[in-house]
Amino acid sequence: MVFLFNHTLDNYITPNMWIKDILNNIKSFRFNRHEFAGALGDMGTFIPILVGMVTVCGLNAGSALFFSGLFNLISGLIFGIPIAVQPMKAIGIIAINEGLTLNEILAAGIVVSAIVFMLGVTNLIVFLNRHIPLSVIRGLQLGLGLLLIIKGIKMVTNTNTIFGLDSIAVGAFCGLLVLFLFFSKKFPGALVIFAIGFIFLFLRTPDILKGFSYELSIPKFVALNADDFISGTFRAAIPQIPLTILNSVIAVCALSWDLFPKKGADVRRVSTSVGLMNLIGCWFGAMPMCHGAGGLAGQYSFGARTGGSIAILGIVKMIIGFFFGAYAIKLLSVYPLSVLGVLLTFSGMELAMTSRDTKTRSDMFVMLLTAAVIIAFHSTAIGFIVGLAIAYLFLYGIVKIEKLDKDIE
Repeated sequence: MVFLFNHTLDNYITPNMWIKDILNNIKSFRFNRHEFAGALGDMGTFIPILVGMVTVCGLNAGSALFFSGLFNLISGLIFGIPIAVQPMKAIGIIAINEGLTLNEILAAGIVVSAIVFMLGVTNLIVFLNRHIPLSVIRGLQLGLGLLLIIKGIKMVTNTNTIFGLDSIAVGAFCGLLVLFLFFSKKFPGALVIFAIGFIFLFLRTPDILKGFSYELSIPKFVALNADDFISGTFRAAIPQIPLTILNSVIAVCALSWDLFPKKGADVRRVSTSVGLMNLIGCWFGAMPMCHGAGGLAGQYSFGARTGGSIAILGIVKMIIGFFFGAYAIKLLSVYPLSVLGVLLTFSGMELAMTSRDTKTRSDMFVMLLTAAVIIAFHSTAIGFIVGLAIAYLFLYGIVKIEKLDKDIE
């Protein structure tokens, strides 16, 4: 059974090493149409959750976009790969469905990040990473990838329209277009269908630009009290904690080594990064954020290969958030879901396909069982616990299925 311990940096990283890494990462940046296209690979997750939290929960659009962009830029500099900065999904979905207040959302993000940050600085995240079999990680990636595929397809079918400017036909057309342009160097698929989405948006709502204006959005400190932390913890932070640790730290690091064998992300850096993003940003109204495996898979799938992809995305987000935050949300709220669904579907496929290197019968069993439980219960935590338990039963020889092949022969 394979573990991931070789993908953890054991030596203490000095400030000089940090600076050297950042300078090397900057040198590796590329700014071309493929990097720009890759930057859009996570929009299928980012836009719906952002719009929902702004319109339902009162999240400040300018602050959310500005800090998301700032942390995109910083992540590109630190990691040098297109590691995503995306909303904390459990907090976002609970906030939208249950109507959490802004303060409860921010408090939940701070609580989750404080725990993840402590796991990083104390090296406990390294201990966890070293004792999780690769087959369980592959199960997490497969399960989360399939959930993204299902969600993406539902976004298309839930338009409940076969033909129209936001319909199943548009989704099918954009999906086929991405496949036709998959290896195109001149016309990256994500850029093409994202542009098509805006064309359809303006055709559906031709008056959307009326009253267009800019208004400076300066992030302001948000005072939180004990009630905010108590309510935010029990309603949103507790469901988010296992998802952040497993998907936003451990799974995303494993995926980064799959996609970038020479530049994969270290679990301590990622854990610390997730913690600091929200321990800083949430006090100023930022949306709770993390690094997700699905986001990295999506951005890679559509062409991102360097940190330049998310650096340019970050700069664009910061400009939009600072000058046009409120109007940007108005625009994105009517963006065709059928197009976003296609982006999300291909992100899920890229993530799920990382599990294809699983070879032994027992590892395949653990991977499939973990993925199946995640999908059945819609819970990464339950899938992880079941998969980990079975993996260790195989590891210590308490149960065996490899022997079946020999018995049959």
